[in-house]
Amino acid sequence: MADLLQRPSLAELSAVEPWDAVIIGGGITGAGIALEAARRKLKVLVLEQRDFSWGTSSRSSKMVHGGLRYIAQGDVKLTRHALQERERMLVELPDLVVRMPYIFPIRQGKFPGRWAMTAVLKLYDALAGIRDHRWMNRDAVLKAYPALKADGLQGAMRYTDALTDDSRLVIRVLQEATLEGAVARNYTEVLSVQPHASGSTLRLRDADTGEAHEIRARRVFNATGLWADRLSGTPPVVRPQRGTHLFVATERLPVQDCLTIMHPDDGRPVFVFPWKDQTCIGTTDLDHRDDFNTEPHCSSAEIDYLLKVANSEMPQLQLSRRDILSTMAGVRPIIASGKGRDPSKERRDHLVWQSGGVISVSGGKLTTFRQIALDALKAAGVIDAASHKRAHQDRQRRCFTHQVAAPHGLNNPLGGMARGAALTEQVAWILRHEMVQHLDDLMLRRLRAGVLLADAGASQLPLIKTLCESHLGWDEARWQAECQRYQHVINSSYRLG
Repeated sequence: MADLLQRPSLAELSAVEPWDAVIIGGGITGAGIALEAARRKLKVLVLEQRDFSWGTSSRSSKMVHGGLRYIAQGDVKLTRHALQERERMLVELPDLVVRMPYIFPIRQGKFPGRWAMTAVLKLYDALAGIRDHRWMNRDAVLKAYPALKADGLQGAMRYTDALTDDSRLVIRVLQEATLEGAVARNYTEVLSVQPHASGSTLRLRDADTGEAHEIRARRVFNATGLWADRLSGTPPVVRPQRGTHLFVATERLPVQDCLTIMHPDDGRPVFVFPWKDQTCIGTTDLDHRDDFNTEPHCSSAEIDYLLKVANSEMPQLQLSRRDILSTMAGVRPIIASGKGRDPSKERRDHLVWQSGGVISVSGGKLTTFRQIALDALKAAGVIDAASHKRAHQDRQRRCFTHQVAAPHGLNNPLGGMARGAALTEQVAWILRHEMVQHLDDLMLRRLRAGVLLADAGASQLPLIKTLCESHLGWDEARWQAECQRYQHVINSSYRLG
């Protein structure tokens, strides 16, 4: 099969004169723009300053969903678009986007009650074109979840949304884009964008070697998420908001569905759901004021907050910090309303704007990446208003048309890590086809060992070392440097201090 994500040299990028579209940012937004642009036969280049999905797109709540709370906020349009895209991905990527039951316990005297939830879920299902909600009585809920607090429990509403592996979804979109002719390169910093009459000149630098080159582009898309304000050339619009998740062994917190529980302090919904043979609790919603270039990490207060909501609904489990396998903090690029709202009340719409020859896009949801891409291409003049409308409304048009021969089980978000021969096959395929440059790329974003395993994957490193030597040409000095780098990231951002 053809190579998928193979890393070109900067000199090779400079030789293309010019690129039709250069996309800065290798998260889900940039990947989506690349796919839609390449599908329209443009010469497309994606540049990412770290690893693909290093930022928000590997640290989300893993949900492909419409968002019930957006209906409550009056944003029915966003919910409809998201649900349409959810249904599309469930059909086209069945191993990567998996339908999941969501259980919402209803308690006496607590908002929302049964009938309010029923009304919202009828609309939710109607927007998705399905009917997939029902009432569970108290006995059925307690039979499924005996650890739930029985006091005041009336029953639960059951509906469905979907789960994914967000980082693997980004890789899959990039793979689709490269099969359409796009080129991508990670660990490549864009130092400057200089507009001129026929487009822009970009100054690039390899983040690892320091090598620098210039390239030319007819169009430049700024899809850098949190960093969008730095390249947009306009006043800031992004409000960074941190969301933290805890991973707990499934033996300590067994769930087979996604439980939606309300925090006793502020009434926010928090999810408890199975993910790759462990259980995830999340998320928080706080303004993030740390340096964007530093790997985010959760605060002690966030850990207490998430443990409190789990223990308030399942007090007999008595979860504590000793039960936490790992933490994961991500920062969402929310478009600021300027109204001083509580972080949880900010809308999740995306924004596309232009200045100085750069089309910037930020905000939005993982689920609606295709719709965001179409909006960006319309702003750039790649598609006209009529084509944009047709593409938005066409529910039959496939987004993923190519087959990718990844090892079996590589994508399934509900499956855990492979072992033995299957792990060897999986890692070898990733090293050949997914542009791994550092050990943390492999362990945190391609395999997820850093968050799934109690030892952060240390027990697998002898096997992985052999494969990295074979496929990446690493010598002993490089391997030791990569292990030191990986351990630093784990200790500073994924483990309790």
